[in-house]
Formats: sequence, structure tokens, C-alpha cells
Amino acid sequence: MWRRPEWRLLAALLSAALLLVPGRAMPQLEPPELSHRLTPLATPEVAGGFVLEDMDGEQHALQDYRGKVVLINFWATWCPPCVREMPSLERLYQELSDEPFVVLAVNQWENADHVFAFMGQIDVFPSFPILFDPDSEVSEAFGVKGLPTSFLLDRSGRVVYRAVGGREFDHPEILQQIRALLDE
Repeated sequence: MWRRPEWRLLAALLSAALLLVPGRAMPQLEPPELSHRLTPLATPEVAGGFVLEDMDGEQHALQDYRGKVVLINFWATWCPPCVREMPSLERLYQELSDEPFVVLAVNQWENADHVFAFMGQIDVFPSFPILFDPDSEVSEAFGVKGLPTSFLLDRSGRVVYRAVGGREFDHPEILQQIRALLDE
């Protein structure tokens, strides 16, 4: 019954209408736990190149990070799991600050002013580069189907792991996978 698009639309509209009814409290659901697993690619693929601007208008080319392990995280401010994983990305980045490792957070569809204002509302202000993909061209080239989606690249620029959905990036299992790539 709920497979037909019009039924899903109707269900979404009814749910939204319930939120607008005065005095009607919606139950607060606990968000699901963030995963701590990265999916290895059966055959690592060379990541496509890109050049994107950061919040200060400086350009970052993926090619400039060759020789480093790179975590590319596609995200948006309106995405709850993206927001939830942001502190763990910062902890990971700080944990590996003395290593040839970088996090590149690629924001989708939003502008620098909006993201900067958003950063002032969360518990952590990331020290890693926040890049902008306003037309979603880079995410399309990477095959991103939903947010958040992350890719872990080895020092040669090959995508070796993928993660779709929120992650606890400073979890020991993920740290172990990253350290193994750093040791290669």
C-alpha cells in the first residue's frame, strides 16, 4: 500500500500537518547510533579531480593532497546525521594532526554565509577545510546518492573505503583503518 508515490506523499503531508496542530506534542525519538564501519571497495578507484573554494574563497584542488590520506565528507547543514558526525570528524582531524592526513568537508548546495552562520550554532567549529560544491557537480562525479557520504582515499588518490550515512569517525575501528593507510 505505501509503495505508491502518492501514498508516501500523503503520509508525509499528514505527518507535517500533525506538527502544526497547536498543543499536539510529537514524541521525541532518539536518533540512531552513528556507525563505525567503512565499506572497502572491492577494487580501489582513482578519485576524480576537483577544485573547490573554501569559506574564505581559497581554492583547494584534490590533486594538492596527493601523498596524504584524504577523507572526503559530503554533507549539508539540513542533514541531521551530517551535523551529528561533525564533532567526530574534528576529533579525528585533531587526533591525526601530525600525520599526512586531511579531512575535506564538501558542503552541498549551500553558500558560505549560510554555513558560517550554522557553524556558530554547533558545539565544534571545524578546523579542517569546508569546501563548497554549489551545483553538486563533484558529488555527482563521486556518485553520491544521499548525505552524508564519505570516501577515504589512500596516498595515491584512490578511493579505498566508502561510508553512506553518519559515522563516528574517531572510533578505534576507523582510526585503525586510517592508520593502516598511513603506514602504506
